[in-house]
Order: sequence, then C-alpha cells, then structure tokens
Amino acid sequence: MLRLRAISAPLARGPRADWILMAVTAALLVLGTVLVWSATRDNAALVGDDPNAFLKRQLVNIAIGLTLAFLVAATDYRWVRILAPGIYVASVVGLALVLVMGSTINGSRSWILVGPLSIQPSEFAKLAVIAGMALIVAERAETRQGRVTDLDVTMMLAVAALPAALIMLQPDLGTMLVLSATVFGVVAVSGAPRRWLVGLVVAAVLGAVAVVQLGLLKAYQLDRFLAFTNPALDPRGAGYNTEQARIAIGNGGVWGQGLFSGSQTTSGFVPEQQTDFVFTVAGEELGLVGAGILIVLLAVLLWRTLVIARNAPDLFGRVAAAGIACWLGFQAFQNIGMCLGIMPVTGVPLPLVSYGGSSMFATLMAIGLLLNIQLRTDVSALGLRRRFTGR
Repeated sequence: MLRLRAISAPLARGPRADWILMAVTAALLVLGTVLVWSATRDNAALVGDDPNAFLKRQLVNIAIGLTLAFLVAATDYRWVRILAPGIYVASVVGLALVLVMGSTINGSRSWILVGPLSIQPSEFAKLAVIAGMALIVAERAETRQGRVTDLDVTMMLAVAALPAALIMLQPDLGTMLVLSATVFGVVAVSGAPRRWLVGLVVAAVLGAVAVVQLGLLKAYQLDRFLAFTNPALDPRGAGYNTEQARIAIGNGGVWGQGLFSGSQTTSGFVPEQQTDFVFTVAGEELGLVGAGILIVLLAVLLWRTLVIARNAPDLFGRVAAAGIACWLGFQAFQNIGMCLGIMPVTGVPLPLVSYGGSSMFATLMAIGLLLNIQLRTDVSALGLRRRFTGR
C-alpha cells in the first residue's frame, strides 16, 4: 500500500510524459542545429551561395522527425506491438533495395537517392531490429512468466541476423558495430541465460579475426584501423580525419574559440564536420565546457531511457527501451570516441546532433517510442492504484 500511495500523487491527474527526456532532446536538437550551421556556413563548396542552406535543411529534418515522434508517442501501445513486424519487413526491404539501386558514398553503398533526398535504410533498421527482438521475446516469454528459453534467444538473433547480413554487404562497418552492441544489450536485458552473453562475446571476437584474416574488409576500412592504432602512420591519408579532429578539439582549450570562430571549422580542415565529426565543432568553438555540456546532455538522455526501461510495465517495453539505450549510448560513444582518437573512424552520426535526415528521423521515432512506453507505464500504475484503492 505504501507504493500505491506513493504513486497516487503524481498520477492524480492522469499519465504524464517524461518532461526531462523531452527537455534534453530539445536541448540536443538546438545545440546540434547551431553546430551544423557553424560547420557549414563558411564552406562554399557545400552551401554554394546560401550560407544557411544546411541550417534550413536541418530545421526541416527536425520538423519531420518531431512529427514522426509525436505519431509514435500518440499511437496506442497495442498498435506499436502489432506494427513491429511490418516495420521490420519494411526495413529489410529497404536494405535489400540499397544493394540493388543504392548509391555509394565514402565507400559504402548505403543510400537510396529519391530526387533531391537521400535515404539511409540502415538507420531505420536499428529501431526495427530492437522492436522485432522485443516483440519476439515478449510474445513468447510473457506466457511463461518472463522465463526466456534458448529457443527465444535463437529467434531473437535470427531477427537481427538478416538486417546485419545486408548491412555487411553494403559494407557499413560503423552501423554494424552499433547494431552488434544493440543486439547484445537486448539479449542481456531480456533475461537470457548468461552462457548466451559469453557466447556472443566469443563469437564477436572470432568473427572479427576471421573477417581480417579472410580479407573481407575493404582496403580503406583496414587503413582506418591502422590509422587508429597509429595516426601518424598516414597523416595525409587514412589518418587525416583523426589528426585534424584532434587539432580542432585541442584548439578549443577550456572555453573555446567562440561560436562561428573556430579556425579549423571555418577553414574546412576537418572532413564531414557537419555529420560524423560534428563533435569537433563543439570542442573547438565551445571548448571543454561546451563539449562537456553536450556529453552531459547525452548522459541525461541515456539516464531517462534506462529509467523508462526499468519502470516499463511489460517485457516488450523494458526490452525495447533498453535496446534504444544501448543503441544511442554506444553510437554516441563511438562518434565522440573517433573524434578524440580513442575509437576507429567508422562514420556514424552523433544522435540528435549530426546533420542527416535518416538518422534524425529514426532517432526521434525512438524517442517517441520511449515516451509511448512511459505513458503506458503511468497508465498501468494508475489502473493498479484504482484497482486497490477504488479511486
């Protein structure tokens, strides 16, 4: 009864959205938009005669993404589970179309060009795999009071295997690393036996060794890993991005050189600074303080995601929210890590900050799903209170 009384006050007016999650999402979107604007406004090769071109596009991407997030958050929770298989199938079809009619950018065949738009299906595949795995384990385990069997784990891994294979064929190593970390997290949170977790780690190590020994990586991918171990090995080639990123962040010092005033940023020395290396803009222009605030905002986002996962009323919500936490957490670590030189360059965007429509849409849809789970949690708690108190 103590717990019921504790939750009765906040639920007196019905379910409420997670305002902290919404606020930190808004802060990241605003900060990211400013950083993208700063990274592109002086690059004539990118913006042509309009220095605000990327600013306008980013604002459009955010508007579309927020609309998608609202639709996901407002959709009846039961429909979210029903639509999960369709979302999964659509993502697999998109990944297959990339291999047939996709365009190659930076060595990866990951984009489908539709007029002036470029769509990256692998970004949506992350959310689709999470939803698909969560649905599998929820539908099967909920009939056994949450007990997860070996067959359940096998089916979850099978759901992830097909998109993973299609992503490797592109090849998109960065997305593959993020997807692998996400799958591991989903399996861990689902309650699978520990031997599966050990087996996945061993399989990942053996797989990495096999990929290198069999020569399955492209030459530029191997060069990136070699540059990661020794950036001075090829400072004008594979190590150029990492070297320039370190210089840019180092230039910022504690307080930064000032917004729109970063020497490396305005000179365009860091490639892909509006997407993969947007963190270097924060480091150079906002300094250690500004970059630290950005990291804190991402940490708060992950904290709220984990809180939603912990409080989720059912296994589907818990696994889906935890999977999103693994996805966003590892991707943020990978992106910031490659800017600092502690992770290899693999080309993944910084969630909610980097420029890019597909990444923005998929991430904001994930935020919408988190809000949906949070609202469902409050509804379930409200129903439980009324059941026991009659109020």
